[in-house]
Amino acid sequence: MKYISRLTPGVLSLGAALLLGVAVSSCAKEVKSTASSGIAQIACDASFENIMNQEIDVFEYIYPKASIMPVYISQNAVIDSLLDVSKTADTRLGVLTRPLTQKEVDYLKSNGRQVRQSMIAVDALALIVNPQNRVQVLSKPEIAEILSGQLTEWNQVVPGNDHLGKIEVVFDHQGSSTVQYMRDSLLNGGQFGPNVYAQKTPADVFKAVRENKNAVGIIGVSWISSDLKTREMSREEFAASVQSNDSVSNSADMRFSEDVKVIKVRGNDEVTAYMPYQLYIFDGSYPLYRQIYMVCTATGGTISHGFYSFVTGFHGQKIMMTTGVLPKVVQPTLVNIN
Repeated sequence: MKYISRLTPGVLSLGAALLLGVAVSSCAKEVKSTASSGIAQIACDASFENIMNQEIDVFEYIYPKASIMPVYISQNAVIDSLLDVSKTADTRLGVLTRPLTQKEVDYLKSNGRQVRQSMIAVDALALIVNPQNRVQVLSKPEIAEILSGQLTEWNQVVPGNDHLGKIEVVFDHQGSSTVQYMRDSLLNGGQFGPNVYAQKTPADVFKAVRENKNAVGIIGVSWISSDLKTREMSREEFAASVQSNDSVSNSADMRFSEDVKVIKVRGNDEVTAYMPYQLYIFDGSYPLYRQIYMVCTATGGTISHGFYSFVTGFHGQKIMMTTGVLPKVVQPTLVNIN
């Protein structure tokens, strides 16, 4: 593993953007694009791979002549791809944790691009530990002290946790939006301690925590969530449920992986700690959350615009509900969660 504190953010941006610019340009030019057919590529923050894969799978099932080609990269690379207005650039869709700035929008419009952007969901950042770890609750100040290296041993957090030794914090990769969020919101832009490490993907974070009893991982909630109602459905059944007027899922159906332990988090001045359930994201009780945005720079009547309309519309939002994040337009069912 690599120390995050010794790496420079955003090193993936240039290479990834160049790859995106030529990935499917020749194929896309040969296929006539409509709102429900053709080829489109989308640049997506790697934190949201699980979410976007489900959106794409259902969209392509409903519209068999549509092909959405995702590339999962850092947020900086997503922005670079959207702002690439060269003739060979074909990325007109992006998913990231912030809207484009007015300066970025003006730049795109001055180069003939239409810009639509919308907040599509709210993601919670979950803290996960190995099941052998006795810790149950962490406060935001404690998390900040762990990230900065002020707390270095698990017995400093929970007496009796001596067998775990040193705390190792695991992120996906050093240029990720998750790293940026935790650094900005908990450390006010300060540096991480030498106990903070980078993996390569969110899946690697999950694996590292599962295999190392002293690790704590920070990961988007979609990577640990499982929907009891939909996980046994076939692709056809899931697509049919999305298109129906019935609810696909509710908060009572959501479960977290049993391979890791999910930690309750308490705000700065709060007594009660909360799990990253959709209800607690919805009412603001869970303190570690961020918005997810989708950007489209394509003209109307194209496959890129069609997919954007699908994700931001009711059907796409129903799919979001099954991933653990909080959809923008579908509110969670009010149930009691212990």
